[in-house]
Amino acid sequence: MRDTLKKIDNTILRWINVELRNKTFDKIMPIITSAGNLGIIWITISVLLMTKKDYRILGQMILTALIITTIIGEGIIKKIVRRKRPFYDEDDKELLISKPITHSFPSGHTASSFAVATVFIKTDNAASLGIILLAGLIAFSRVYLGVHYPSDVIGGGIIGVLCGSITVIIFLGKL
Repeated sequence: MRDTLKKIDNTILRWINVELRNKTFDKIMPIITSAGNLGIIWITISVLLMTKKDYRILGQMILTALIITTIIGEGIIKKIVRRKRPFYDEDDKELLISKPITHSFPSGHTASSFAVATVFIKTDNAASLGIILLAGLIAFSRVYLGVHYPSDVIGGGIIGVLCGSITVIIFLGKL
């Protein structure tokens, strides 16, 4: 079973890296992925929201979701799973971004992006669609750039949704 999942992961990764590879994506994907570096885009959005009285709680929720996601994803799960990144399997693989130094599972970029998207969705915010689109692009960019397997991104998305949901429960007492 494990070998089958690994084959599926590698097949999808290679398909994205070969069939979808093009000069436009090669320029755009590093920019998109950099928006998720250290959660900078999400931290910036939360700080901007906190400057407006009507959106202060939403900004606090985003920061809380990011903290919970980082503790669970980066602080616990990555240290337990310790999965090597895809580029370690291919010596000649040329990356379009700097090699990440942490482990591969789960994708922290994806987890944080989907945690924020979940907070937006569950608070019925008008910006939800745009946030979901950006979160999806960041997640896709991680596979396109060859720094995550598709299952890393799926796992990160699940963790993000769970952490975003936990945050909403903490703040609003409802799911």
